[in-house]
Amino acid sequence: MTVETESLTATFTALADPTRRAILARLTRGEATVGELAEPFDVSLPAISKHVKVLQKAGLIEQTRRAQWRSCRLRPEPLRDVVTWMEQYRAFLGDSFDRLDHYLTDLQKGERP
Repeated sequence: MTVETESLTATFTALADPTRRAILARLTRGEATVGELAEPFDVSLPAISKHVKVLQKAGLIEQTRRAQWRSCRLRPEPLRDVVTWMEQYRAFLGDSFDRLDHYLTDLQKGERP
């Protein structure tokens, strides 16, 4: 497995969990401590810390230290890699939607495709 493939796998694994996706969504508004990230969830602080570690391992967030506070910050690079990977499927998806659109248009006109 290449480094690029391993990176994508780690990113998709991290994104597979809805709690981790919500954490990333929160971080789009700015840095937050683990305690702040935990506020909207009905789970323990250690559980949120585990989610943060998965996101960190995937490179999606980084933690910084200021005095006794640890802040989490979003790192966009792995998400850009996902977008780049998905670009190769854009033409296929576009063609599929075009075929579906034509099929549905023909059905509405009462024509048999």
